[in-house]
Amino acid sequence: MSTEIIMLGMAALVVVGILLHHPSRTFGIPSLLIFMGVGLALGNGEFNFVYDNLNKTAWVGGLALNIIVFVGGLNTCNDKIKAAFKEGGVLASFGVIFTTLFFALIIYQLLDFNFITCLLFAAVVSSTDAAAVFSILESKKLKLKEQTDSVLEFESATNDPVAMLLVIFLTEMALSSTQTIPAHDIALSLITQIGVAVVIGLVVGKITVWLLNKIQLSEYGLIPVFILACFIISTYGAEMLGGNILLASYISGVMIGNGIKRGQQVNKHFFNSLSWLAQALMFIVLGLQIFPQSLITIFWASVLPALLLIFAARPLAVQICYLPFIKSSWRKRLFISLIGLKGATPIVFALIPAAAGVPGAIDILHMVFFIVLFSVVLQGGAIAPLANRLRLNDG
Repeated sequence: MSTEIIMLGMAALVVVGILLHHPSRTFGIPSLLIFMGVGLALGNGEFNFVYDNLNKTAWVGGLALNIIVFVGGLNTCNDKIKAAFKEGGVLASFGVIFTTLFFALIIYQLLDFNFITCLLFAAVVSSTDAAAVFSILESKKLKLKEQTDSVLEFESATNDPVAMLLVIFLTEMALSSTQTIPAHDIALSLITQIGVAVVIGLVVGKITVWLLNKIQLSEYGLIPVFILACFIISTYGAEMLGGNILLASYISGVMIGNGIKRGQQVNKHFFNSLSWLAQALMFIVLGLQIFPQSLITIFWASVLPALLLIFAARPLAVQICYLPFIKSSWRKRLFISLIGLKGATPIVFALIPAAAGVPGAIDILHMVFFIVLFSVVLQGGAIAPLANRLRLNDG
């Protein structure tokens, strides 16, 4: 298939998704489902077109996630981080680990998978999704009491390193039944990924801010272009040095967003548009990768695990993580327990073992699709009513 046809096809799918976006908001349907539905409806056999490339899909999904997380960092003020980093940091680390363990124990009793595969499945869906959290909170214009929205945003933007590391290690273990990975190797890799990402994100972010404030570009349109180039240097530079690319994206975004003094409006509009483009392309490509005929057989097998993740594994993990924070109200704890939004991140993570050829990984990918679907519909739809019910809405 020629490059021209691919470009025309993707542009047409984006146009269709955007045209459906406004009526979808009228009915409260998240944009994630609209764009993914466009990919599902128009690919994989319809119109004599079949898309099946796990590696390319994973690459597109990873790139889009980097952009979305970076833009989320640009729009996050330092005050929110100062108020949320303790609780959000515990949820982003121990919360992911506890969720993985609890959910693995649950699905080990339900599914015909060995325990390593169950751990891998659980790790894939253990983190909350930054794109889903940022977009749903923004679309519903929610401002929550007790900095609850800030905690959710901080958690979702910083919990991917732990989840990604678990997915990579467990994928390696699933491919080699005789291979065991020492705990100190996992800890060292985690420290390296976080440490390198923090250093590179901070350094590149500070240099970017200093240069922009020092030079004071007369052409405002060059400011977002300059920031985009620095974003690429920060994220992919961190990855080359062994750091976590998503964490580097978020940190550099926070540094730049809070540091630049000129061109903030043009910068905001440019990167918000870029974030929407990234979301559209990512969800459409993910939709194209999913084969509808394969989903029918896996739907009912996904219902119970999805509900147990939402109402058992995630709440239990959050409640344990909140034991040190005795001043947090039960309303806040309950809300964060029940609002662990999933989005494109688990699907992108599920592509890692699928592309590597882990036995059963394709079934996991399809089940993750439904878990994300249930999460977006149930948890995404419950955010505003639950906030009102618990009297956390500060709007």
